[in-house]
Amino acid sequence: MASKLESFSKWLQLKIYQLEVTMSVYMYTPNEKFIFYSVLFLLVSLTFIATVLYLPQHLQFIISRAWFYMHGDAFESAAAAGATAAAKTTVDVVREL
Repeated sequence: MASKLESFSKWLQLKIYQLEVTMSVYMYTPNEKFIFYSVLFLLVSLTFIATVLYLPQHLQFIISRAWFYMHGDAFESAAAAGATAAAKTTVDVVREL
C-alpha cells in the first residue's frame, strides 16, 4: 500500500511541477502564488459543485429528449383526447350562455 501512496505522491508532485512550469507560477512571489492557487481552487471547486448538482438533471433531460425522438410521446394521444374533451366542454358552456 505504501508503494501506491508513494507513486501517487510522485505523480501529484509531477503534475504540480508541470502546472508551475507551464503557467510560470514558479516565478511568482509567495503572495502571488497564494492568490493564483486560491483562484484556481475556487474555479475547480465551483466547477465540481456545479457538475455534481446539475449534471444528473441535465443527463436526465437529454435522455428524455432522446427517448422522445426515438419513440415518440407515449401520452400524445391521451393529451389530444383531453384537449378535445376540454374544448367540447368550453363550447358547450359558451352555447349555454
